[in-house]
Amino acid sequence: MFLEAPELSALPGLRHAFFTREGGVSEGLYASLNGGLGSADVPARVAENRDRMCAELGVASLVSLYQVHSATAVVVEAPFLPDARPQADAMVTRVRGLALGIATADCGPILFADAERGVVGAAHAGWKGALTGVIDATVQAMEGLGARRSEIVAVLGPTISQGAYEVGPDFITRFRMEAPGCEGFLGAGARPGHAQFDLPGFIAARLARAGVTRAHDLGVCTYADPDRFYSYRRATHRHEADYGRLISAIALA
Repeated sequence: MFLEAPELSALPGLRHAFFTREGGVSEGLYASLNGGLGSADVPARVAENRDRMCAELGVASLVSLYQVHSATAVVVEAPFLPDARPQADAMVTRVRGLALGIATADCGPILFADAERGVVGAAHAGWKGALTGVIDATVQAMEGLGARRSEIVAVLGPTISQGAYEVGPDFITRFRMEAPGCEGFLGAGARPGHAQFDLPGFIAARLARAGVTRAHDLGVCTYADPDRFYSYRRATHRHEADYGRLISAIALA
């Protein structure tokens, strides 16, 4: 039903999970543990799936954002209703028993923790967010709650791999302009004018640039494993009408 990172499991007072698509009640394209509030799945099924996630984490509330591929991080002090989700792509908290849940389907979910100071965070890092600063924003927000940058452990969960992530000329042009010196993350493409983008590698570099030296990667590709993971790109290639969302969550126990 979920994956765990040993680097986070070893920390006291934390619960976390990189949930797969297994173990839920959704059907069809959403089978089965779809946690996406923004999907076209039956809302009652999504709610039941999220309740199951809460049970696994041992928490009463799982909060999610209205993700917009931004570099905005918010401090969460209490649960908010699904229709009152802030537009942001990262969140941090010191509140115990409150799980921060990031929804993804190829983009990079990053869970952060400074267990000694009781601060956790979660970020949605697609290429836009990683490029424009969502990782820096998350770390700064954690520091605002008392975390120490040098003590933050960060883990990247299931993310599309370079071999499955083809990008076109517009992407390449913008990336070269806004991320000078990072052309190494653009591998040779199979088609003229295209490239294979290494999103996990770029996220790792952004974490290092932000001073997060205790950063890790589960090394799992969403696109390549349809039995365990949803993938926006795979759904697009299959001409499917919609796709489920994976939830990656962390909480102070």
